[in-house]
Amino acid sequence: MLIAGELGAGKTTFVRGACRALGVRGRVTSPTFTIGQRYEGDVPVSHLDLYRLGDLALEDPALLADYLTPERVAFVEWPEVADSVVGVRIAARVRLAHRGGDTRELTIEPDVDPRD
Repeated sequence: MLIAGELGAGKTTFVRGACRALGVRGRVTSPTFTIGQRYEGDVPVSHLDLYRLGDLALEDPALLADYLTPERVAFVEWPEVADSVVGVRIAARVRLAHRGGDTRELTIEPDVDPRD
């Protein structure tokens, strides 16, 4: 699932709630400085934050291989950076936007499998 939105829009908070729904009981934190976190719950979960990665075309896409596996549900913050990652099934695109104060607008769009 790709999670987009400006800084402070609530991307990690959204992922934290999704992780709880998927049975993750431990602490869920932003992986901004580590690129990714892996969590065990009812299903394995990966949480990636690509904000500091830059253009993946210039980086080594293998950096993400352990996080983007078929048996894991993956949440990717700052997905614009991941445009060059091919062959990964994207279940949905989520956009969070500030609407003043503590109010956010959430848009979820289903996506397609690029292998179809």
